[in-house]
Amino acid sequence: MDAVTRRWTPDYPLDIGGVVGPLRRGAGDPAFQVAADGALWLTGNAASGPASLELRRQDGEVVARAWGDGAEELLDGVPQLLGADDEPEAFEAHHELIRETRRRMPGLRLGRTNRVWDSLVPAILEQKVTGYEARRSWRDLCRRYGRPAPGPAPVGMRVPPTPKAILGITDWEWHKAGVDGQRRRTLLNAAAAAHALTSKEKLRLIPGIGVWTTAEVAQRAWGDPDEVSVGDFHIPSVVGWALVGRALDDDGMLEVLEPYRPQRQRAVRYIEASGFRKPRFAPRYAARDYRAI
Repeated sequence: MDAVTRRWTPDYPLDIGGVVGPLRRGAGDPAFQVAADGALWLTGNAASGPASLELRRQDGEVVARAWGDGAEELLDGVPQLLGADDEPEAFEAHHELIRETRRRMPGLRLGRTNRVWDSLVPAILEQKVTGYEARRSWRDLCRRYGRPAPGPAPVGMRVPPTPKAILGITDWEWHKAGVDGQRRRTLLNAAAAAHALTSKEKLRLIPGIGVWTTAEVAQRAWGDPDEVSVGDFHIPSVVGWALVGRALDDDGMLEVLEPYRPQRQRAVRYIEASGFRKPRFAPRYAARDYRAI
C-alpha cells in the first residue's frame, strides 16, 4: 500500500506533540504511538474508511503521510489537527502559572480531529472509573474489534472500532473487556446514533452522555477553547491548587476560571502542560476489575 504525502508549513510556532497529546490514551494506546525515530502516528475512522497518519517536522515543514481508504481525509485535516483554526491570540492570562506556561510554550495550540466517534468511545470508557481501568478497556476493544493500522505503522497499532463493530460485541465480550453495564449501554446507544452526532446538543440527547463526556469530545473533535470537563475527578482540584492554592469543587473551579471565558479550556490546558502537580494526601483510588465480577 502506497503512502499519500502532503507537506504543510505552519505560519505560527508549533509544538506537534503538545497539540495532539490530548488524543493519546496512555503509553500503550493502540491508536496513538511515537515511533523510535520520533514520528507521531495516529489512526482514525474517516468517512471514507480507516487510515493511519504519520507526522514529522522537517526543515520547518510538517511532512504528513497517510495510508488507507481514509488517507486523503486525514491529510486534508492536518492543518486543523495542528491548530491552524485555533485563535489563541485573544487569550489573556490572569495567573502567573498560566502566563509563564504560555510564554514558555508558544507552540501549544488547540487542534481538532473532526472525528466525533473516535473521541467519544474512549470518553465513555473513562466515565466514573480510574484512568487505568479506562485505558485497559480501550486497548482491549481496539485490539480485538479495531482494524489493523494501514501502512507501516508501529507494531500493534489499530484503528478504533467502528460503530458497527461496537454494536456487534456480545455481553460476554464486554465483560472480558472490563466494561460495566452502564458504560456498555451508553456505547451501544451512541453507536446506534453515530451518524447524527454532529453537535454538543445532539451528543447530550444520547442516554448516558452528559456534560463531562460532551466536553471531552468537544475539546478533541472540535477544538473547543471554552468547554471545561465539569464533573472530572481530578481537574477541579488541580485547577484549585495551581491557581489559588487549595482544592476546589466544580463550582469553585468555574468561579476561578470565569475571567478566562470564552477560553476557559485553554487555561486548563496551560495548567496541565505546565507540569504542575497537586499535593497528595491520600492513597490513589483503587482500580476495579469488572472482568473478575
